[in-house]
Amino acid sequence: MARPVKWRKIEYMPVVLKFSPADVGASHGVNILKVEEVEAIRLKDLEGLEQTDCASQMEISRPTFQRILLAAREKVADSLINGKEIQIEGGHYTRSICPLRCLDCGREWSESLENIELDQTTPPVCPKCHSDHLQCCQGDQSEQGRQCRRRCRRHSQPDN
Repeated sequence: MARPVKWRKIEYMPVVLKFSPADVGASHGVNILKVEEVEAIRLKDLEGLEQTDCASQMEISRPTFQRILLAAREKVADSLINGKEIQIEGGHYTRSICPLRCLDCGREWSESLENIELDQTTPPVCPKCHSDHLQCCQGDQSEQGRQCRRRCRRHSQPDN
């Protein structure tokens, strides 16, 4: 069984999704930049953060960040040198990662905020027992049971 891809947290969603050479007829192909690759370039090259800090912000390992950054830079360089168009689309990214716990079977897993908010009429269900009796929680043992109000809009109501 293949290992699931870890969500890459992004803070900036690109507004412009397509760049092409000024001489439109001169384009020699297309490079597809994933949204998380654009975020890696933004954090490292535009914000000037260290790779460890970039990886921390994206909630991935430093080696994974390095692979994403190298892939992004290779595509940008290929487009600049060979006159290829750049399109920004796809990837395995999220605005936030919400740790969930099934209150029926106890299983814990992480889910992207987009999947949780996708359809408010159909709540997410446990992948093990298919229960919808879930709780947002911190993955850290010392904070288990605490709702992740700072990360998840499902629980963003202020305490009374």
